[in-house]
Amino acid sequence: MTPSAPISVALVGFGMAGRTFHAPLITATPGFVLRTVVSQQGDAVRAALPAVRVTPSLRDALDDAATELVVVATPTALHTEHALAALEAGKHVVVDKPFATSVADATRVLDAARRAKRLAVAFQNRRFDSDYLTLRALVHGGAVGDVVHMDSHFDRYRPLVRDRWRERAGPGSGVWLDLGAHLVDQAVHLFGAPLAINADLMQQRAGATSDDAFLATLRYASHRVIVRASSLAADHTLRFVVHGTLGSFEKHGLDVQERALAAGAHPGGADWGVDPEHGTLTVPQGDDMRSREVRPIPGDYRRFYEQLRDAIRADALPPVTPTEILTVMRVLDAGVESSAARREVALA
Repeated sequence: MTPSAPISVALVGFGMAGRTFHAPLITATPGFVLRTVVSQQGDAVRAALPAVRVTPSLRDALDDAATELVVVATPTALHTEHALAALEAGKHVVVDKPFATSVADATRVLDAARRAKRLAVAFQNRRFDSDYLTLRALVHGGAVGDVVHMDSHFDRYRPLVRDRWRERAGPGSGVWLDLGAHLVDQAVHLFGAPLAINADLMQQRAGATSDDAFLATLRYASHRVIVRASSLAADHTLRFVVHGTLGSFEKHGLDVQERALAAGAHPGGADWGVDPEHGTLTVPQGDDMRSREVRPIPGDYRRFYEQLRDAIRADALPPVTPTEILTVMRVLDAGVESSAARREVALA
């Protein structure tokens, strides 16, 4: 393919992830063309994407020589199988988070990518959340000094257990792999690999058969990162609290892009990713404290696909590196071990 040729994509799965995130972002990002959707929901795909080819067969999509990139948006337990099949067919692959159900399976996929000389990238879209981009800019800019503590929330109020794979007992289910994958990735992206983790994975709702809440402490040499999620948080606006040697930052409200995408909004435009809820930076001023509003940096999930395009076409760094993928998976695995053993688990 020439450097200017659009990257032809096969999207595998048209559930929440495929329909709400990947299809709109692929079609809205210059340099990509969504060629095929692999799904049993043919009528739903055709209604949403009338110009796209639909097939129920993964093999049919992989045999299409024109397809360069396969995006795996199937249930987590199928991620490794589908990613390996795509790589064996000579395609680049994006795998929705979590990348795999274990670090062993993640390693298998990344080893296959190296052998095939293709990219295998985890879809970590929340690196491009408005709140996280704002926090990252403040930390890297020294606004809070050296971080000593960070509290990262992804809470919701969903008191009823739903009959869906994410909430049934089994490989890949539960909020630790679902939401924990986001929060752990943000911590790793911001601070690197932690030294250890102490995690508590819980089932708090009546009838829950997989974890629906977690509280985990990531231990770094000079600071701690707390990541937590609950399905029973009626007040679930708190997103970040960060304390440092020069000040504190607090942010309420979740990034607006998911809600916009779920409502059918097309990514783009002057207001895309603009968060109406400002954060608060508090710093000492003499013997007192002074607080000021911090206007959030707009979020844009298309940046993931823009960086992926440049990695495929221009040999740039991928949006998520293999080292970062393995680090996140090691933390997630260690969190399961820590919760089962009720102790801190060191990370190699």
